[in-house]
Amino acid sequence: MTLTETVLAEIRNRIDENILQVGDKLPSIRLAAKEFGVSKNTIVEAYDRLLAAGYVKARQGYGFTVVDRYTPQSGEHLKHVAEAVDIASLLSAQLEETFSIRVGDGRPPPSWTEESEVRRHLGRGRKPGPGDEQGYGAAMGLPALRECLAIGIAETREVQVGSDQILLTFGANHALDLVIRRFLVPGDTVLVDEPGYYPLFAKLKLAQVQMVGVRRLPGGPDPEDLKAKAQAVRPKLFFTQSVAHNPTGGTTGLPTAHALLTVAAQYGFMVVEDEPFIDLPTVRSAGLAALDQFRSVISVGTFAKTLSASLRCGYIAANADIIGTLAELKMLTTVNSSGHVEQLVHGLIAEGHYRRHLKRLGRRIARATESVVSNLERQGIPLFAEPTGGYYVYLDLPDHMDDIALARAGAREGIFIAPGSVFCVDRDRGRHGTRINIARADSPAFYDFLIRTLDR
Repeated sequence: MTLTETVLAEIRNRIDENILQVGDKLPSIRLAAKEFGVSKNTIVEAYDRLLAAGYVKARQGYGFTVVDRYTPQSGEHLKHVAEAVDIASLLSAQLEETFSIRVGDGRPPPSWTEESEVRRHLGRGRKPGPGDEQGYGAAMGLPALRECLAIGIAETREVQVGSDQILLTFGANHALDLVIRRFLVPGDTVLVDEPGYYPLFAKLKLAQVQMVGVRRLPGGPDPEDLKAKAQAVRPKLFFTQSVAHNPTGGTTGLPTAHALLTVAAQYGFMVVEDEPFIDLPTVRSAGLAALDQFRSVISVGTFAKTLSASLRCGYIAANADIIGTLAELKMLTTVNSSGHVEQLVHGLIAEGHYRRHLKRLGRRIARATESVVSNLERQGIPLFAEPTGGYYVYLDLPDHMDDIALARAGAREGIFIAPGSVFCVDRDRGRHGTRINIARADSPAFYDFLIRTLDR
């Protein structure tokens, strides 16, 4: 037997013999490694196998606990998986390259973000640096990049944060997955933006967490709706995007931000703020973290929307205690993120390439936004919210128009439309509209399709 198998067999035996009983907490990775005389990586792998086998689960607080093993009957759990896959169908459409006009896409064209500096840096002959070694590295991620991010957060958001308050991840979706695993168990309830970020909805469905949508206004979530729903359901978390919101394009204003944090404090829930556009020079908000100073806000960031989605690099910023438990979860689920990718991103930031790239990207966003908004206004098509520096604007559709039918009609003409109801928890009663990506919308064929369709 390997060392991992030996450790695994011993812990399973303790559970089977009721030495470790349901609800008992497993030793920390450090203590278990000392007890068994093995490396931490061996314990990580053994715990991972226990999770997969259903012997233990991640606890809401710290560490992992023994659970009552239960084998579901055939067909059970299939509904929530099917619902999550159904929501993810829009993501599947984004990954396909069959549409010639992609105004519903969530990303800018690759030419906007994968600039020559990125390509040159990938191919440049560099001396090996920290994080280039062949190994897993620290679970927290590359120290040099975390230091850079801490400095950047202090500059752009006026939040004093140390590198021990930053955990590197495989992008924002990995970060959200870690937060869900850390704080939530099946049957918990959370609040989300409605409309909001649909891949998050899929993750919550897979985790069997109940979602309640909070009405989104042009200036952010509706504080009165948030308060009423918090009082009714007592949520564990509220997931929101404050800056250049996906899909409406609006940004949460200062009075609204104050009101949201007041409600969170009153009803005792934390706020998870997903901010993929916070680095853009075109946005004019520091988000909720600037007001809260990471007391009750967890911030999620990524380079997917500003640098390249292919790099798969993001981060979580929060208080140090939360980051410590998230780092342990990360170690159990993925061991670590990519040191090579993190070294590349650090080089782009440290050498000034990322800052220059953001300036160019900002100019492109400004030009494209002006063009798209002007074209829509000329046709008398109103926007839900004024653009606030991101990639999206949102069109409200007439009450009689089905946004799913609109998307199907667009597909017949080679136009990818993102229907607004997909971004809603309750699709039947959600906001019917369509998300427009300003980086991809300046197409005569698209405007012609929109005018013909809306005039019916």
